[in-house]
Amino acid sequence: MQSKPEGSPRASAQSPEFADPIPRKPLVLLKDTERSLRVKTIDAIAPLLPEPLAVNLGEASVMADESLERLAEIDLDEITDADLKPARVQMGMLFVGFGALAITFLLMVLYVLHPEMTVADQIHHYWYQYVWCVGLGISGLFMVGREAMRPVELPADSQEEVDRW
Repeated sequence: MQSKPEGSPRASAQSPEFADPIPRKPLVLLKDTERSLRVKTIDAIAPLLPEPLAVNLGEASVMADESLERLAEIDLDEITDADLKPARVQMGMLFVGFGALAITFLLMVLYVLHPEMTVADQIHHYWYQYVWCVGLGISGLFMVGREAMRPVELPADSQEEVDRW
């Protein structure tokens, strides 16, 4: 009995060459995937719908093609961190606003539906909802605070002046 199996000699030590896949941008991939799914769905549903609704569905599909085509033209590599700062601040403020609005709505509902409850009873019975609303607001504050503490990127000309000093 041999402890080492004998292998057959390989014809070629190099791996075969395969065609490199064509790199596709994520937004182009999204556009193509969404279009193929939408067209199949519209083709299946359109014969079942009344004529005016089917025409409106076709027009909506054409509008979706146009908007996704514009979206696919965006080059994600050209978007810088500074370009995204206003959007991140707005999202943080949106979280803060929705958290405050949700707490206000929760308080209004509790005062209208349960006027017999004290504030301590309301918090005791509805603490889970309070935690969600406060957590939403605090996460928004963290987002805004993180953006406020990020270093400001200076243009190349200004950076040279700062380095000189």
